[in-house]
Amino acid sequence: MARTGALAALLAVSLADAHSIPSLLSRSIPGLERLEKRQNDSTTTIPAALSIAAAQNWDGNDGPWSSFPVQIGVQPQTVRLMPGTSATSVLTVSPEGCPDTYPEDCPQERGGIFEISGSNTWVPNSIYNVGVAKNLGLDTEGTAGYDSVTIGWPGAVQASAEHNVVFNLDSAKFFVGIFGLNPRPTNFTTSAGVTEFNNPQTSFVQSLVNNRTIPSVSWAYTAGNQYRLNGNNLGSLTLGGYDASRFDQNQSLSLPFNTDISRDLLVNLRDIRTDASADRLLPQGNIQIFLDSSVGQLWLPESACDAFETAFNLTYDDSTNFYLVNETLREQLRSVNPNVTFTIAADSTATSEAIEIVFPYAAFDLTLGFPNVVNSTGYFPLKRAQNSSQYTLGRTFFQEAYVIADYDRSNFTIAPCDWDADRIAQQQIVSILRANETNTDSGSSSSNTGAIAGGVVGGVVGLVAIAGLVLFFLRRKKKTAEKQRLAELDAKSAAGGTAGSTPEDKTYSLDTEARPFISGPMGGELQGQEIHQLDSPHKIDPNKIGYSEMENPHEFYSPVKGVPAEMRGQTPIYEMAGSDVGELPAPRVNMTESK
Repeated sequence: MARTGALAALLAVSLADAHSIPSLLSRSIPGLERLEKRQNDSTTTIPAALSIAAAQNWDGNDGPWSSFPVQIGVQPQTVRLMPGTSATSVLTVSPEGCPDTYPEDCPQERGGIFEISGSNTWVPNSIYNVGVAKNLGLDTEGTAGYDSVTIGWPGAVQASAEHNVVFNLDSAKFFVGIFGLNPRPTNFTTSAGVTEFNNPQTSFVQSLVNNRTIPSVSWAYTAGNQYRLNGNNLGSLTLGGYDASRFDQNQSLSLPFNTDISRDLLVNLRDIRTDASADRLLPQGNIQIFLDSSVGQLWLPESACDAFETAFNLTYDDSTNFYLVNETLREQLRSVNPNVTFTIAADSTATSEAIEIVFPYAAFDLTLGFPNVVNSTGYFPLKRAQNSSQYTLGRTFFQEAYVIADYDRSNFTIAPCDWDADRIAQQQIVSILRANETNTDSGSSSSNTGAIAGGVVGGVVGLVAIAGLVLFFLRRKKKTAEKQRLAELDAKSAAGGTAGSTPEDKTYSLDTEARPFISGPMGGELQGQEIHQLDSPHKIDPNKIGYSEMENPHEFYSPVKGVPAEMRGQTPIYEMAGSDVGELPAPRVNMTESK
């Protein structure tokens, strides 16, 4: 019962103070400190997904679009950037991006300027192509270097990483800078088209995983818009997870990444239709099309563009290469407000799983500004693709679509956004764990603060297991020592009375280990008419003297006074002083040793 009670007490302590058990037990078992260290090393805290706060600004010369605040450098310069799902680096606007010929408010219109000379932590590299949307003819050069990148406004930092690739751009091809969400490393490419694959640079998202700021290489994004939720539907960006309040999981579609990593988010666009016309807006049928929020427009086949022209009375402007919309047509379309439905399928077969995402006309009622046109005007965000490599659903599509990308598992999910204002107000941030990690919890957190204590339960269970091992080792050690002791006594018994081994020459003592106590000579001969001799110096007959040892975890039971009993190993045994006993006349008998 005592051992059972000790185990119960040990388990109670493990629940009360998990950190104290290994330090207490490590003094009892050699090597337990190593076990304790291994246990501590295996107990990890998994960070929670981060919901990134939007900037409360609407930026861009082809939107407007909801932007996000990003700080560059240790002495930060804050800029507003657009999330780019295909970009692997950060693109900022240089002072040269606002020449004297541009309006005075150019720095503000472009989301802020980053001055390399103002950063003490900037590490220069060279001039390279940014490698974003190059299939669309939008690739441009920038001054490349490395600096710290921080998400959030000053005083409201949400995540930070050092030595990130930053391109400083003069060009207006990306009028507002880009914050790369793609975790692939950056390989610099020269203007001559030579790519340096021998020196890949870690992306910002991958850096956040490496420094355990987010739980996995994943993100979720919807661009937001000004026509939902009373015009204040800001973009939603989550790193390391997704916001379950933003979409209906029952209407989602999950797909594997495309084998071409430069076009990983490839979907099958089965159909496009509208209330404004009975004709299909995708006459050629199913096409494979790339999702990329780095650009604003929808890049569709020319036949589809022709169908849109007919349905919405659009006119293509050859000088700007945009579909400009004058105020008269704009008001007509606003009054009709036709819906446009995109059908996204799992594959090209007619019977494959598919979802529908419905866009009101307001999603296409955007404004084109300088330097595309001299004066701001309405336009329809549609572009003519020259070939299938240009088929792209840009930021316009992300206004109504919610996309989750999981790079650990090489798959992504697309779903129509949910516009329940009450539900959206109650964020439901769900962390996506890495493929080699598990979480017994629901995987969600109500906010973006704190962390998932992934190792707490495992740590307590591990400590309880160590406690069990302690008891096992102690019992095993005790049994081994006793067997060794008995074997030694058997050997002595077989040898008989050897030279120099008389009772007067022996010293009897107990070591510090707890073991059954076997009595030695008491310092005198037995009193009486007979000479008493034990059958064995170490084996006691329980039938004669009441000695009984039961299997663990039970205690010894001895109803007879003075019989052998197990004593605590740390308790000293004292030999009582005895009186002299006269020697009776009797034949001399050789006494065997007892220990």
